[in-house]
Amino acid sequence: MVNADMIVREATERLARIARIVAPPVLRVALAIPFFKSGLLKWDGFLSLSASASYLFEDEFKLHLFGQAYDFPFPAAIAYLDGLAEIVLPLLLIAGLATRFSALLLLVMTGVIQLVVPEGWANFHLPWAALAIAIIALGPGALSFDHLVANFCRPLQLERGRS
Repeated sequence: MVNADMIVREATERLARIARIVAPPVLRVALAIPFFKSGLLKWDGFLSLSASASYLFEDEFKLHLFGQAYDFPFPAAIAYLDGLAEIVLPLLLIAGLATRFSALLLLVMTGVIQLVVPEGWANFHLPWAALAIAIIALGPGALSFDHLVANFCRPLQLERGRS
């Protein structure tokens, strides 16, 4: 007679193995989508920042610190970097390339966004931060370019170690 406890344990372990494969890419895509969609709105063409993106950083967006609102330093440069980051970092995340670094930078961006839009913490910033932290903790997963690169470099490191 098969033990019910053993069946449950085996099913749980199988589910965990599947989740370890599926979770990282799902987390990466979930974090990438809102940033990528926002980034698309900031460009009029290849490396041509939209006037509305520049306007937002120059006149609308303020950093809320210690009960005061402050202008962004170098708003044109910040707008350009933000627009670039909102395209490049999500693409890297989806590909699973430089995954932890990309997630960390999006976590930092989320922190800055929190300072600009403090009321957005519960609906947007907290879930984004949780996704970024989960990606940093779990890593890119097996379905990623980071995993492929690591597997490719591992034999090379072993050969060098033998020499």
